[in-house]
Amino acid sequence: MDFYRPFEVNEIAALIDGKVLGNINGQCTGLNELHVVRPGDLTFVDHPKYYSKVLDSEATFILINKEVEAPEGKTLIYHDNPFDAFIILINHFRPFTASTQLVSQSAKIGEGSIIQPGAFIGNNVKIGKNCLIHANASIYDHVQIGDNVIIHSGSVIGSDGYYFQKRKDGMVKFQSGGRVVIEDDVEIGASCSIDKGVTGDTIIGKGTKMDNQCQVGHDTVIGKNCLIGAFAAIAGVTCIEDDVILWARVSINKDIVVGKGTVLMATAGLDKSVKGGQVLMGAPAIDVRKYWRQYVAVKNLPDLLKKIK
Repeated sequence: MDFYRPFEVNEIAALIDGKVLGNINGQCTGLNELHVVRPGDLTFVDHPKYYSKVLDSEATFILINKEVEAPEGKTLIYHDNPFDAFIILINHFRPFTASTQLVSQSAKIGEGSIIQPGAFIGNNVKIGKNCLIHANASIYDHVQIGDNVIIHSGSVIGSDGYYFQKRKDGMVKFQSGGRVVIEDDVEIGASCSIDKGVTGDTIIGKGTKMDNQCQVGHDTVIGKNCLIGAFAAIAGVTCIEDDVILWARVSINKDIVVGKGTVLMATAGLDKSVKGGQVLMGAPAIDVRKYWRQYVAVKNLPDLLKKIK
């Protein structure tokens, strides 16, 4: 998530009542989680298990709940609860703004695009040329849509990421401040849900086509010219490379990579990263030929047991 201008680290620290450790003259350019962090960004860490990983990351500024020496080239901001402080910053720099009409005056809609009656277009949305947004689709704030995109009725683009921290007194929601970016020539079926990134972007690549009632989690990147069948469920922070086919009711776990050209047959469940060019089936998904050999073997077990007796 980029700021609209660079901010002095002391300005950031003042917003959360934090203590600056290290270079007090640095300028922060954005907020991001560890998996998408860049030089100039502020990220956070609140567990000793991840101190080293975050301190060695690309982040220039780090919210941390332990007073340690700042590594060279980095600035630390000490805070008792970095998670809560980070949420304060997201809400400050990207606050929720209530809409007063179905199509926001701040939305930019390209030439030739059609917005059907009842569709909702939020604040700071950008829609390219020759798009078709069907009735009762909802395009939340800050979504970016390319040219020649079709979004069918009932779909929600830009809903909050499903991200909570469990505590003794209940769940604390991690406020989503990212976006959804839909590239050119994409089609989204009816009643799909695409969550925005928590700090980065959820991306649907050029030419990808999604069937009805699909779910895409926060910060997931889907490549170009993919086919996503009905009821597919794709968890957050997943990378699906180009030319992948997911048939109906496929489920994909979080934080994994699906290699280019992979085909997942209907109802497959994928729980780990896979190289490209494979055809997989089953849950957990395995090579389709191996799956069918196992299926035949299990099917023949009753007859084999009779022969043994």
